[in-house]
Amino acid sequence: MSEPHAAQNSANDYESALSSGGPSSVAAFDTHDRNFLQKLQHFLHSSPAAVPLIVLIMSLVVFGLLLGGKFFSAFTLTLILQQVAIVGIVGAAQTLVILTAGIDLSVGAIMVLSSVIMGQFTFRYGLPPTIAILCGFMVGAFCGWINGVLVARMKLPPFIVTLGMWQIVLASNFLYSANETIRSQDIAQNAPILQFFGENLRLGGAVLTYGVIGMVLLVAFLWYVLNNTAWGRHVYAVGDDPDAAELAGVNVKRMLISVYTLSGLICAFAGWVLIGRIGSVSPTAGQFTNIESITAVVIGGLSLFGGRGSILGMLFGALIVGVFSLGLRLIGTDPQWTYLLIGVLIIAAVAIDQWIRKVAG
Repeated sequence: MSEPHAAQNSANDYESALSSGGPSSVAAFDTHDRNFLQKLQHFLHSSPAAVPLIVLIMSLVVFGLLLGGKFFSAFTLTLILQQVAIVGIVGAAQTLVILTAGIDLSVGAIMVLSSVIMGQFTFRYGLPPTIAILCGFMVGAFCGWINGVLVARMKLPPFIVTLGMWQIVLASNFLYSANETIRSQDIAQNAPILQFFGENLRLGGAVLTYGVIGMVLLVAFLWYVLNNTAWGRHVYAVGDDPDAAELAGVNVKRMLISVYTLSGLICAFAGWVLIGRIGSVSPTAGQFTNIESITAVVIGGLSLFGGRGSILGMLFGALIVGVFSLGLRLIGTDPQWTYLLIGVLIIAAVAIDQWIRKVAG
């Protein structure tokens, strides 16, 4: 048989084998319907700020029913914002670090040291207040940069690094200031710009401070950066899987250093707002802000394992704490109930996070 005929017969045999050889149906995937809990789980996984927002709304409704107009007034609601302004700003710094699967125990100490630098450079060395403020920002950024270098380049655990930095900064704060408080009257007379974020802005019955406005603008800016820029996507990528991020072309070390440096810079901003909030420069102010910022982040639905969460959730978490604190105080209950309920919320938030993470698993 000639070669062309042999090739034709071979092709015919191949086609007949295809037509008679096994099933010809297209592969199909299992598309069983999800039950309500599975749908809820997927929704919460895609919208991490939903849980704290729901809890915040429920808290407002409950205290509104219990207290009526005493709670649902413009003054009371804006008072909650004033009380959480510092925690919200420091919580923004903490959010950036936790999104990278780290933690920063030194945020509160950096905030206080930065405020002390601003005050002492103005009154001890006679520097113009604006220059002193810039020096405070530089100190905050430098402390954050050291944290970032130790975590990124030395590969030290963030918990240990920031725990050590917390002790170092706290001791430096007291040693440098000699535990001296700069009085509110002296600041108002000689350097009023230090108290700028404590000034009020009245809108009807609402009383907002510039510190509250600064917190809202900061959170809005970071929300945009985290959701609409390459840097923000890299933050999430590093927290989710640093090895995969490295393979995808992300400079993980540089990202970590930038995150911790920015965290320190935000803490310095919180230090400036702190001066406006309390009116004076005190080395003993804001000692528990590091714990309060972690509380806001956890209640806000951010995963302590990194790579998941929203900075809006952190803000909602801070507001939840503020609502419970003020609401229970207005009811007249023992303040310890506030800590008890916040503790329950923290454990519940971590449990819900674990449940939601099963979707990704």
